[in-house]
Amino acid sequence: MTQAENGGLDRILVMEVVRVTEVAAVAAAKLRGRGNEKGADKAAVDAMRAELGKLSIHGTVVIGEGEMDEAPMLYIGEKLGAGGPEVDIAVDPLEGTTICAKSAPNALAVLAISEKGGLLHAPDMYMDKIAIGPGYPEGVVDLDASPADNLAAMAKVKGVPVSALTACILDRARHSDIIRAVREAGASVQLIPDGDIAGVIWTTDPKETGVDIYLGHGGAPEGVLAAAALRSMGGQMQGRLVPSDDSERVRAAKMGIPDIDRKFMLQDLASTDVIFSASGVTGGSLLDGVTFDGDMIETETIVMRSKTGTMRRVRTRYRGLPESANL
Repeated sequence: MTQAENGGLDRILVMEVVRVTEVAAVAAAKLRGRGNEKGADKAAVDAMRAELGKLSIHGTVVIGEGEMDEAPMLYIGEKLGAGGPEVDIAVDPLEGTTICAKSAPNALAVLAISEKGGLLHAPDMYMDKIAIGPGYPEGVVDLDASPADNLAAMAKVKGVPVSALTACILDRARHSDIIRAVREAGASVQLIPDGDIAGVIWTTDPKETGVDIYLGHGGAPEGVLAAAALRSMGGQMQGRLVPSDDSERVRAAKMGIPDIDRKFMLQDLASTDVIFSASGVTGGSLLDGVTFDGDMIETETIVMRSKTGTMRRVRTRYRGLPESANL
């Protein structure tokens, strides 16, 4: 497989990436509701690693998962693929481990692949984020503005009162001030237990999801993955790393981010042609979860490519368990 003559990733890779997230989702879904977060995460990791090893790429993992909670991971710097063009890989084999363990909505298997150098090499720490969907003038919201000012600016552009807007925020004690500020401004808050990649993507279709803006601190790796999706779907996003101690500041510098206070724009997080794929593990407002019916298995996946601006929903039916999901 070669890169297209005019640059970018080979379009054939789009459907191959779908299979990678499908098998990870199926592997994790086998442990849905079992209360075994690390077991489900490991199953998704092992399945994704095996499937990535079959792709005609020379890939390097630049966004890994699991370091913050010492879970199994596809580690940063890991080389994957059967040979081909050099690409960067960002993974979250099980976005929402707790969600999966409880069989709650919106657990996903997520992957992004870009041209080499196309994804920010973000360390596994927190990132302060703000994201909105398409249709707004550039700069209508800003990470450094207050929630009230951002909501007022969005409402003015949409021609609606602030009370018509909803902010998606992770349900964490650290967000108490943001939640209070949003409500005091007159907007609604949709709290989510986990899964901030889905939370960012929801902003791209507020009529369907009811979410207009995403606010708050979540994982930096998840921020890069969400940015990869927004590159195709449209929208705006800004992020800033939030280190918890000096060791995280040192780590960020070693990964090429010496200015810990830098505000990253969408194009900084995902800068080149990128393919994003997410498969539902548990059902939710973004995707249906994996279903098992006798010897039949069905998955639903959303796959996007930034170069073409295309987005596909893919339903796949397997007879029997995909090989990589049965490790």
